[in-house]
Amino acid sequence: MTRKAVVVGAGIAGLATALRLHQIGWEPLVVERSPARRSGGYAVTFSGIGYDAAERMGVLPALTQRHITPDRMVYVKPDGSTRFAVAGPTVRAMLGKRALNLLRGDIEDVLHTAVRDAAEIRFSTTITAIAQDDTGVDVTLNDGTVERADLVVGADGLHSTTRSLVFGPEDEFRLDLDHMVGVFLLDRLPSCVETGTTSTLTDTGRTLAIIDLGQGRSAAFFGYHTDRPAAELAEGPASALPRVYGDMGWAAPEVLAQLPRAESVYFDTISQMIVDRWSRGRVVLLGDAAWCVTLFAGFGSSLAVAGADLLGTALDQHHGDVLTALKAWEEELRPEAEKKQKLGRRVRGLYAPADPFRLWLRDLPLRFASYRPVSALLQRRLQLGA
Repeated sequence: MTRKAVVVGAGIAGLATALRLHQIGWEPLVVERSPARRSGGYAVTFSGIGYDAAERMGVLPALTQRHITPDRMVYVKPDGSTRFAVAGPTVRAMLGKRALNLLRGDIEDVLHTAVRDAAEIRFSTTITAIAQDDTGVDVTLNDGTVERADLVVGADGLHSTTRSLVFGPEDEFRLDLDHMVGVFLLDRLPSCVETGTTSTLTDTGRTLAIIDLGQGRSAAFFGYHTDRPAAELAEGPASALPRVYGDMGWAAPEVLAQLPRAESVYFDTISQMIVDRWSRGRVVLLGDAAWCVTLFAGFGSSLAVAGADLLGTALDQHHGDVLTALKAWEEELRPEAEKKQKLGRRVRGLYAPADPFRLWLRDLPLRFASYRPVSALLQRRLQLGA
């Protein structure tokens, strides 16, 4: 008998889960509140157990084609002059062989392409109720229909409805790290940014990075410190970003001028989810809904794909014994997630430093790598596979 899972959320975690469940012979149904797939998102380093999982799941070649390879990483002063720059080959050497730089939206696109013919995906669909018994779960959708499943996977992000319905209110689990992030794709690269570069300005507790993605695409990335994340989120990007960055100079005026025309803007608090158990019966949380290590740790996408892969493996190994599989899955994955969460909390003060010393401390490894002898050594180590 084919087992069925309802996967809530069509982001990286949800699509990866649907793909992995299909690979072990399950029937996944994906429900997504958005009317269509999102694009863009910020750039991430995809490596470690996520890279290994993508290889096992067969999507690594497609992800490799989306790898962002900057010619240079440029760190600028407020007047636009260069503080220091790191050559592209050195950046790739620091990244290592089994790692990729990817847009979150590109990871979603690859996973969607891999799973779209294997799983039903319903957009503009939300869950309104979840009820479970010893043999399964009933999921009520916003159109009034009820889906019966063997498993529900809440992969619906930081503000998870699944978590609220089954585990409790978001405030019980959310740990705000006092920063905001905003990202959107640009119509055109700002005139002060070199083609092929990732250029960054950090100034008094705020960072603006412009990433040339190649093939005529570029993105703006905003990150800033705040003592009132909830109020910033309520204010929204159209007001908050011009208020915070309006006097920044450099590329900020050109970028902010494109904000009203942006097709979609990602804007949210930088927060972690501290959930004592990731499953309640046959309902399990995965990805940002369960842990959200944050971009400070830089491992969220990798952990989401790895979590999906490990979940499928556990269910397969335990022959569909859902409760036993979920227990084994969490025991294996939780130590890695908690380690990354601790890293995120530890380095948050270096993300958008408010004083020159912390900025110097944050940039020290990259500045060191920009020196020619160190750059040559790093590139040689990569060639040797060290």
